[in-house]
Amino acid sequence: MSQTLRHVPLDALHRELGAKMGGFAGFDMPIQYPAGLKAEHLHTRERAGLFDVSHMGQIRIRPIDGQIASLHRELQAALPIDFDGWPVGLQRYSLLLNDNGGIEDDLMLVNLGSEVRMVVNAGNRDADFAELARRCPGLAFEWVDAALIALQGPSAEQALARLDPQAASMRFMQACELSLLGAACFTTRSGYTGEDGYEISIPLSHAEQVVRQLLADADVAPVGLGARDTLRLEAGLPLHGNDIGPDTTPVEAGLGFAIPKSRRRGGAREGGFPGSQRILAQFVDGAPRKLVGLLSFEPIPIRAHAPIVDDADQAIGEVTSGTVSPTLNQPVMLAYLNADALRASADGKFKAQVRDKRPTVQVTPLPFVAKRYKR
Repeated sequence: MSQTLRHVPLDALHRELGAKMGGFAGFDMPIQYPAGLKAEHLHTRERAGLFDVSHMGQIRIRPIDGQIASLHRELQAALPIDFDGWPVGLQRYSLLLNDNGGIEDDLMLVNLGSEVRMVVNAGNRDADFAELARRCPGLAFEWVDAALIALQGPSAEQALARLDPQAASMRFMQACELSLLGAACFTTRSGYTGEDGYEISIPLSHAEQVVRQLLADADVAPVGLGARDTLRLEAGLPLHGNDIGPDTTPVEAGLGFAIPKSRRRGGAREGGFPGSQRILAQFVDGAPRKLVGLLSFEPIPIRAHAPIVDDADQAIGEVTSGTVSPTLNQPVMLAYLNADALRASADGKFKAQVRDKRPTVQVTPLPFVAKRYKR
């Protein structure tokens, strides 16, 4: 029996705009609009794209006893975070880890003092909610029933500041409440494209009105999940379920920055989170494989699951995400490669297996396209 897809609050508007809809993580989502994926991708890089990401889970977390100390204690045991030195109103990236150090999900959290706001990935939202509630019995978890949109690109600030000038004063990863057409909208200056921009939680009663007003700006165009994927790949941002998952650790995935120094060996709050023993050992000893960026100068698309081989045609890794970059007009990939093979290579060049072809791939620093956050 096929699963019934859930609809996002702006479903009717997407259809009115001519979106091609498709299933993603249990939701019927706009994949692309009539302009097409490449045009949407380039418009976001040049001006501003508006993405509906209401399929993501928005969660409010508060201490049942009303004590901030309880909020900090329980979340710090459940996640590799540290509230010391974490300013109120600042968003941080974190990870929900299993006991083996694998990444069950990646998360965005905002410290609001007496509570925390969290955004989780759509495919994991219900599992994350249940697992966090299990790990933190002294905390109350509540879904935020609101639309969530992302406004991304160099024109995003100007477009949003027309509705609330306060948007212009925000910096990367800051959060505040904006007033958009009379609606109180919890907003962070962040996103998943590598461009400057915002993620905006809009009350359902005002969601369509606010989105229509933003789309009335000549610089703003609707963009679907197809271009969101190519944009995040150009920015070198991993996708849970493709590039990271329960069998990959933060050290392997290049996400060690999500583990504060205070939670590492010798830190003031060393360890004490799920999977910490394996992860802290990998910080010292290294991981057996590494997520890297690969470029190819040959006009052959290289997709996820393509094997990467060395000169002896021995498999040393696998592509996890791959596309032909609309910005660079060449194949770009994320792939896990054997750490020993990486160290042994003089030039970082390998081969990908694509049916009967062996295009050369080159290890390259990430991101493929420079990020343009407003810090």
